Amino acid sequence: MKKQLFTFLLSFLLVLGLTAQDGYKFDTKKDIKVTSVKNQYRSGTCWSFSALGFYEAELIRMGKGEFDLSEAFIIRHSYIDKAERYVRFHGSLNFGGGGAFHDVTNVMEKYGIVPEEAYPGLNYGTDKFNHAEMDAVLKAYLDAVITDEGKELTTAWLNGFIGILDSYLGPEPKNFKYEGKDYTPKSFADMLGFNFDDYIEFSSFTHHPFYEEFILEVPDNWSSDMCYNIPINELMEVISYSINNGYTVAWAADVSDKGFSWTNGVAIIPDESKEDLSGTEREKWEKLTTREKQAQLYSFEDPVKEAVITQERRQHDFDVYLTTDDHGMLLTGIADDQTGNEFYKVKNSWDVGGKYDGYLYVSKAFIMLKTTDILMNKKGIPPKILKKLNL
Repeated sequence: MKKQLFTFLLSFLLVLGLTAQDGYKFDTKKDIKVTSVKNQYRSGTCWSFSALGFYEAELIRMGKGEFDLSEAFIIRHSYIDKAERYVRFHGSLNFGGGGAFHDVTNVMEKYGIVPEEAYPGLNYGTDKFNHAEMDAVLKAYLDAVITDEGKELTTAWLNGFIGILDSYLGPEPKNFKYEGKDYTPKSFADMLGFNFDDYIEFSSFTHHPFYEEFILEVPDNWSSDMCYNIPINELMEVISYSINNGYTVAWAADVSDKGFSWTNGVAIIPDESKEDLSGTEREKWEKLTTREKQAQLYSFEDPVKEAVITQERRQHDFDVYLTTDDHGMLLTGIADDQTGNEFYKVKNSWDVGGKYDGYLYVSKAFIMLKTTDILMNKKGIPPKILKKLNL
């Protein structure tokens, strides 16, 4: 009896071991050196964290060393420029914590930049960003300005707005020391040595002509900046070419999709058609409820077959708001899962957490479907595509 019980338990454990799911496993093929993972915490400023992470990676690539640049400096100036535009448009413009990659480029080019130590932007009693109150106060202030019963703007409104920013983030440093040298924001930016003409944005939609610039119609593009439009297959070619040649790519995408799992450290677009099933397997699948099918497809317990993404599906999802401009991150590498499918390594700004210590792996299908736009160095673009764009 004991022997039979032992044999049964052994067999059970062997079967369990064979059927247990280990989750996704990744083999890194390309990994670009970048700066440490940051934490945007309770702020809608992923655009500042991801784009500055991109520029910090550029400084490493350029041989300048590692820098920790101030997100708060970018946020401050972007909010001021956004406020002026909001008032000029009589409030008919998006105002909030959101933004875009080009906001970071524009601020650095126009106003300069400072290191994190010179302007941490924490003037309100916490050691992490928490912008809920500040954002609400700034928006309420601007709405009061544009609906003033006097029907005429005063000359004081902008100074009042800046005063609120000073209270929450701290006054802007006009002069500061860094590693024993004196700088202004502009001279510090000059020392870093960026050529901002080298940096451009791309997207891929059919409601605008390919190989031309267009204004991406997302609410956080408050400045109406332009990006280049290329077919989705070429967008993927640009991303892979850039990373394989040592250039990171700032990536804006929709992370509200159920295929995005921070807990599991992956983002996928499963093939929900299950066209490869046959016989009793298909019958079992078709008998499952929608909820049961979703649970299987998005269990993340084992690699699944992913959907084939077309330009048409990508356009459809953008047109009907299934793809929105949710979050900015940084593409830093390329890896394969255990079945040989290609994924991109992504640096997030949600602190050193999750399964991969602040990183996750995003499938090619997810990138193709859910990308809204990317920021990159022109030197990381294939020459044949540069030629098509006349760059």
